[in-house]
Amino acid sequence: MNETQGPTPTGTSRPYRNLSDALRAHRIDPANHEFITAIVDAVGISTLIDRGRYIEAIRRGDGAPLHIGRTYTNGFAEDETIVVGSAPLRLQPSEGRAPYFYAVHPSEFLPVTTSTKKSTRTPRATPVSPAKPKAKPVAERDYGVCDVCFMVRNASGGCGCD
Repeated sequence: MNETQGPTPTGTSRPYRNLSDALRAHRIDPANHEFITAIVDAVGISTLIDRGRYIEAIRRGDGAPLHIGRTYTNGFAEDETIVVGSAPLRLQPSEGRAPYFYAVHPSEFLPVTTSTKKSTRTPRATPVSPAKPKAKPVAERDYGVCDVCFMVRNASGGCGCD
């Protein structure tokens, strides 16, 4: 997890009123909203700040702030156990923010779906024809050479001097 630390690229940081505003502003997949809300409730967050690439969630008690990105939440301690639903989070070591750990959001595990629009056109059925055998190359024929101009005669027996 390589992250940019500090304020937003423009140098400004602004607090959010609530988590739903922050998630909407960062265009985080709605499939992850319930999951992130459960994490924030379990950890206990006092303030949410825009940091450009992620939302910084300041904890009420001790502990590092969480960084909530589009596909991950980072900032958990190694011995920290966060239960979402009935299962504890599977935490992975952070590459860009050692010694902390991160959890991947559920939308990263969902299968990719195609457009739900149904086509009004019916697809054309292409008939399947049996495979045709390859044509054998025809052997070149010798039509002779003209005695006058010494050009090769064509199939009709003519040449350039006729």
